[in-house]
Parts: sequence; C-alpha cells; structure tokens
Amino acid sequence: MDAPLRAKDYFDQRATREMREHLHPVQRTVQESLAYACRILAATGQEAGLAGQISARSSKPGSYWTLRFGLGFDEATAEDFIEVGPDLETVTGEGMANPATRFHLWVYQARPDVNAIIHAHSPWVSALVAARQPLVVAQMDMTPFYDDCAFLADWPGVPIADQEGVLISEALGNKRSIILAHHGYLTAGSSVEESAYLSVYMERAARMQLRARAYGELTPVPGHLAQEAHDYLLKPSIVKGTFDYWCRQVDKSGA
Repeated sequence: MDAPLRAKDYFDQRATREMREHLHPVQRTVQESLAYACRILAATGQEAGLAGQISARSSKPGSYWTLRFGLGFDEATAEDFIEVGPDLETVTGEGMANPATRFHLWVYQARPDVNAIIHAHSPWVSALVAARQPLVVAQMDMTPFYDDCAFLADWPGVPIADQEGVLISEALGNKRSIILAHHGYLTAGSSVEESAYLSVYMERAARMQLRARAYGELTPVPGHLAQEAHDYLLKPSIVKGTFDYWCRQVDKSGA
C-alpha cells in the first residue's frame, strides 16, 4: 500500500528545524556585515557612482552607521563606516555621510523593526522605474516581494531634505521594500543580511520582469502560493545562509 501523502506543513517544519541545526551563520560586526553587503552589491552590478546608500541602525537613539561619503560600494571596508547622529553629524569615525541618507532617519523613526536600509539605482530597477512600473510578482524568486513591496509613483526629487523622508517613509508603510518611480529602490530589513538579500533579489526581479515583457503580459503567482513562498524564502536561516554564500563568493573573487 502506498504511504499517505503528508501535508506541506510537515516538510516546512522539518526543513526549518534541520536548517537551524545544520546552518550556522558567520558572526560579524555590523561594520563587517555592511562592508560585505557593499561588495555584494558591487559584485551584482548595483553600483551607480556615489548614488547608492547603505546604513544600519546604531545603539545610540536616532543614529546609524553608514559608508562615509566619497567611497563606492566596491571599495568599502569595515573601517570605512561612520556613525552619524540625528542631523547627520558624524559622532564616530571621520568623514561625512552621503547627504541623501537623510531620509533613512525617517524610516528608522517610523519603523522600529527596521535595522538596516539599502538604497540603489541598479540597472534593471532603474529601467523599471524609468517606465514608472511597479513590480509584478510572477515567478518564485520574486515572491519575497509579494504584498511586501510598496510603490511611490511620484519622485519628490533628490532626497536631501526632510520632506522626502516623510514621503518615502509613509509610502513604505509596513513593507520591507519600495520601488521609487524615476529613482531606484529601497530595502528595509531587520538586519543587514536581510536588506542585502532583498536588494539582490530586487534587481533580479526587475530584470526578470523586463525580459518577460517581451513575451506578453505577466501572469502573477496566485496569492496563496506567493505568500507561502514569501514566508519560506524569508526564513532567517535561508537569508543568512545565502548572505554567507555571497560573502564567500566575494572573498573568492577578491572583490
């Protein structure tokens, strides 16, 4: 007699338990994780001169760590991160923050659950936002953004003032990611690893969407299946295991 089919929940719970047992994330300082995230972004073609930004919440109220202005993602080291206060004044380290990181202050203030932010003008997302198009979740690798990616349809201009922070943080709401029309994207994660993971998959999703358009309209993944995949692919063990793999790639390439 054939064995009865077991419910998917059984396999989900088993995989989660076994991942906790067998996957052991590398412990890094915040600055080390930020530096690796920068080099991962560079390795995946996401640099755009000095336009991109990365930050991580500091233990000091209203403060965060960010790459000192003037450096690109590909040359970031742990020593290149400075801690800035509520008016972007440097409180630890030397140098200045990118003035466009001011809107990060507003996101951190509105979202206590967010501990890291990445903003980039990556090539495929830039093409998508130039067309003023939101993301369509039409394939499994896009599902981390299912019901978790906002869309700001109107560009408020270079985000170096407070009003842009208000607009972007309000548009982001309670989601982890946002596509900014005529601009780029932002990921807001519970950790540096999660923000970097979302950033890499955001660029892949935009590339996939634009390529698939050549074959006609995209067909969204059914909601219940997209939600299931969203929750599975954002398990901390998968996120951190993937980040560690990308770190090893960066180390191997010497990037």
